[in-house]
Amino acid sequence: MTDDIRLAFAHPSERAEASSNTLCDRISLRDYVVEVEIGAFQQERGTLQRVRFNVVVEVSPLGPIDDDVDRILSYDKVTEAIGVELEAERINLLETLAARVAERILLEPQAERVFVRIEKLDRGPYSLGVEIVRARNGAQHAGQTHVEASHPRIVYLSNTAIAAPHLPGWIDQLAAGDAPLIFCVGPADMSAPQVGNALAQRRIDLLAIEQNAWLLAARDRRCMVVGTRTELDWAMKNDQICIWAPSKIVLDAVDGPAAGPHDAVALVAWFAAEMQAKELLVIGAEAPAGPFPARTVDVTQADLS
Repeated sequence: MTDDIRLAFAHPSERAEASSNTLCDRISLRDYVVEVEIGAFQQERGTLQRVRFNVVVEVSPLGPIDDDVDRILSYDKVTEAIGVELEAERINLLETLAARVAERILLEPQAERVFVRIEKLDRGPYSLGVEIVRARNGAQHAGQTHVEASHPRIVYLSNTAIAAPHLPGWIDQLAAGDAPLIFCVGPADMSAPQVGNALAQRRIDLLAIEQNAWLLAARDRRCMVVGTRTELDWAMKNDQICIWAPSKIVLDAVDGPAAGPHDAVALVAWFAAEMQAKELLVIGAEAPAGPFPARTVDVTQADLS
C-alpha cells in the first residue's frame, strides 16, 4: 500500500500532520459515537443509527498556557460543537453535518484548521463516511463573533384573508416595516386526501399547506415560497418576502411541533418561536399566546398599524 493510499484511510491526525506547513499543536477526538436520526433516504427517517466522529483541530496557543484550562481549546468544545449541530435540526447529509461542525469549531479563537471525519456504522457490513478540511479564513480574527440573526415579522393569513381585497395593501404596509417578512398559511378549504398511514397523512397535510402557499404566491409576485432555513436566512438578509412551505422544516425538526397541520395557527406559532420572531400577526383568526408579541387583525381592517 502506498503512503498516499494509507494516508487516505488513516486517522485525521496523521492526515493533518502530513499536510501541515506550520508548527501547530493539535487536539483530537477519536471514535466518538452517537446515535442520531440522519439521512436523506426515507428508510432512514424515524430510526436511530450510529455515527462515528473523528476530529482533529490545529490550534495556536494564545500566549503562555500556565496550566490554565481557560487558555486552551477544551475537548468539550469539540463534543459541544457536534451536539449543538445535531440538536439544531434533522440533517440529511453527512457533508452538511461535517461542514457545520467544522465551522462551529473554527469560531473558537485558538482553532486554525480542523479535520472532520464522520462515518455511518449501520448502513451495511462496512462504514460509509466523509472527511472534510476547513481552515480559518484569513480575514477572520480571534475576536470573531456570530452575525446577529434576523428577527422576522411572521404573518398568518387565513383563507378569507388570502382572498380579501385588502391583501395587496397589507403586503405594501408590511413590506415597508422594520423587519423581514414571512407569510404563513394553512391548508385550503377543500379536503386533502385521507389515508390510513399516519406518516403518509402528515406529509399529505403538510403538502396541502404548501399548495395553498403557492396560491398565495400567485396573487403577488413579490412573495416567494421558501421551504428551507438556509433559503429563509438568505431571503431575510436580502429583503425578499417569503411564504413558508413547512414540510422540510417540520419533518427535519429534532424537537418538532406538537401541533399538526390541521391546527395551522398553532403550527405557525411553533415556527415563529423557532425563528425568534419579532412579532406574530394573525389576520382572520385568533392569535395564540407565545414567547413573542402576537396580535389579531380582522379581515375587514385595511390598516394594520
